Amino acid sequence: MADIIHFNDFTIEQLGQCKVPSPIELSHTHGDFRANYVKDSAFVRQNINIFYDSKVEDDLTSNNLMQKAGPREKIYFDPVHVNAAICTCGGLCPGLNDVIRAVVRCLYMRYGVRRIMGFQFGYKGFLSEYAFNTIPLTPENVDTIHKIGGSFLGTSRGGGNRVIDIVDCIERLNINQLYVIGGDGTLRGAYDIACEIEKRGLKVAVIGVPKTVDNDIEFIDRSFGFETAVEKAREAVSSIHMEAHSQINGIGLLKLMGRESGFIAMATSLASHETNFCLIPEIPFDLDGPNGFLMNLEKRLERRHHAVIVVAEGAGQELLNATNQKDDSGNKKLADFGTFLRDKINSYFANKKIHINLKYIDPSYQIRAAVTNANDSIYCERLGNNAVHAAMAGKTKMVVGLVHDKYVHLPIKMVTKQRKRVDPEGSMWRDTLDATGQPILMVNNMKSALERMEKMSMEGMSKGE
Repeated sequence: MADIIHFNDFTIEQLGQCKVPSPIELSHTHGDFRANYVKDSAFVRQNINIFYDSKVEDDLTSNNLMQKAGPREKIYFDPVHVNAAICTCGGLCPGLNDVIRAVVRCLYMRYGVRRIMGFQFGYKGFLSEYAFNTIPLTPENVDTIHKIGGSFLGTSRGGGNRVIDIVDCIERLNINQLYVIGGDGTLRGAYDIACEIEKRGLKVAVIGVPKTVDNDIEFIDRSFGFETAVEKAREAVSSIHMEAHSQINGIGLLKLMGRESGFIAMATSLASHETNFCLIPEIPFDLDGPNGFLMNLEKRLERRHHAVIVVAEGAGQELLNATNQKDDSGNKKLADFGTFLRDKINSYFANKKIHINLKYIDPSYQIRAAVTNANDSIYCERLGNNAVHAAMAGKTKMVVGLVHDKYVHLPIKMVTKQRKRVDPEGSMWRDTLDATGQPILMVNNMKSALERMEKMSMEGMSKGE
């Protein structure tokens, strides 16, 4: 597993000196109608905020500087000798096929790499007992895959802990570039694989493209597929709002993805303009009591006679019985808060003899399998291209991501040390409260709420903006 670190170090590991001239003809000057090469000495500041009352000086060190992504003038690998491999791991997410397509086309058409293979069904595709054949990848057979959802290569959870067996496969097939598309568990596996590769003295670039529809990867502005997910979720809100608005005391309850981070629920609530309550893991709330959610819902029905509730899947877990189980990716299995809340609402109003008409929707898998919207498709294309540029330049143990609207290289150890979460005191959550009209906190005991938020902070909650 990746080492636990308590400070930022954005240093990118390099397989060796770059001596091969890049086949991509770019420029070092402006005004010649050609894009420019990117130097290893080009960086983006991680901390860009300036406070006049602060005494902290500008930190031009690896603690604050992220290496810019892009094509280098000299590369490490000779394209003729490159044998590249791609796999997708974990749950589905809009954009997987877009990234696969971008990686293949950039390798093949920009660098002239002719040996590209796809491993089927995640890390399990590397394991002999599953007997999954690799798929030769060319621009021809990936050219239209961005028009369909899912993963062209298939995906699965687990298998990443079989590091020795995976590296045996990589060594046996003479792979020297590995592109891994997956979330934090997948990326931790990729880091362990890269460490075993290094231990054996092999020269293999391991490059991650961070994938999580929850948008909870640390440091990066957004993960691919997130905007598509919000767009599809907004459509669901629109439908359930119309259903609720057309009924006597109609209630629309929508459960969305968000295991530990409520970015999708928050963004959907902002985008829809029809959400009245947004419940996310980062914000504590009580169900019962004079200031609890159910009483606030009752007051909303008294005023407007309908309500729309958006809830992230990881919200309210402390109110349910924990399963204490984990899935194959090592994620804690969550209790189903959506159906729990549905039943609680029905019971509450039945006991009060108040008529309601509640409709419950969970569109999660429909959203995960969706085709990307235009902006996500562009993002995936550029992520895939920059992943290839990094690998060809001999970078390893890193992911490519967008930070402050710039594409950068980030060490896997840094992006997997903790999850990004919504800042309860940040401007986006403030605007969400304005959009929904819900109370700042729906709790009966402020002390217990503060204790819970403090506990989350101690567990490594980071700012989400």
